Amino acid sequence: MNTNNDLLTRTECNMLRGIAILGIILHNYCHWLGPVIKENEYQYFQSNADAFSHAIVAPGYLTFAHVLSFFGHYGVPLFLFLSAYGLVLKYERNLRQTSLTVIKPGKADFISYHFLKLFGIMVVGYSAFLMVDYMTPGHYTYTFVNVLAQLAMVNNLMPNPDDVIWPGPYWFFGLMIQFYIIYRLFLYRCRWVTVMLWIAGCWALQAWCNPEGELLNRLRYNFIGGMLPFGLGLLAARYCRRIRRQPLAVIGIAAVIVVVALSFNYQTWYWVPAFVCVAGVAAAACLSKSQILTKILNWLGVISSALFVCHPVTRKIFIPISRQGDIYTGLLIYVVTTLCMGYFFSYLFKKLPKPELKYKSRNN
Repeated sequence: MNTNNDLLTRTECNMLRGIAILGIILHNYCHWLGPVIKENEYQYFQSNADAFSHAIVAPGYLTFAHVLSFFGHYGVPLFLFLSAYGLVLKYERNLRQTSLTVIKPGKADFISYHFLKLFGIMVVGYSAFLMVDYMTPGHYTYTFVNVLAQLAMVNNLMPNPDDVIWPGPYWFFGLMIQFYIIYRLFLYRCRWVTVMLWIAGCWALQAWCNPEGELLNRLRYNFIGGMLPFGLGLLAARYCRRIRRQPLAVIGIAAVIVVVALSFNYQTWYWVPAFVCVAGVAAAACLSKSQILTKILNWLGVISSALFVCHPVTRKIFIPISRQGDIYTGLLIYVVTTLCMGYFFSYLFKKLPKPELKYKSRNN
């Protein structure tokens, strides 16, 4: 449960989810358009960074789409940050208030509980996507192994993940399963030094890779690529306390500038998600002063899981509009239908069977 001294309130967490999901659904549309500059997400291509720099210096009709494509994928680190933040509040916060007895989830129960939660959400969206994919031109060639790997949420681990994971955004489910396992086995109630060692170790594995190589691509499809924002989420929930809004506004603007500045070099690019999280936290806290923005972003955050699983479906249907030349009309139709479909899916998710998590107790 949030307290008045926490870094983020429950509403601000939802607002940050809303910001994150907006970035993801807009990015996952724009980066599929041929003329739009591609992002550096799993690999670092200097040509992409240089092209984006030139596009910003000479803005034009596609500038907005370039920005969404190049930076929108950083909604994923925000989700990882919030996931870790929520795990601490849910599974660790109450334990510190108990002096004699520790009540904690068993390892196997914890992992199976979160697997079933993710599976229920994923399979609904995946089923809808499979039907739409085969009813629209250019469907993917599915294999038994690929479908089974998606259902088991282990396709991140397979060779050539770019060719195996379809729809593309669903790689996130496999990533979250990995983080739930790592959290419960290694990072649950651990010291801050342990978290920092995990972050440093994952950085070291990436720092010496070929920026455009397949090894880096495979590493970043898995927990190694997301440990930085996930670890920061753990540390923020355990040690960070609320900051006044005025300094947060300055910090947020500075963080945005740093995000842009660090995006043009391979070695500094790795640290961009840390400043994205800082900017996101500052934005959520500052925007909460506006009742209208609070309501909109909070609502988007509440249905963010539904929006995540359904946006590949609407993208597959409406992206031909943009590919035929009317880019922003297609984007607008895609956003409107995704929001409507997400609302429907969120209602459907409430009807899914709810897994139960068992707890074990022991004396301190």
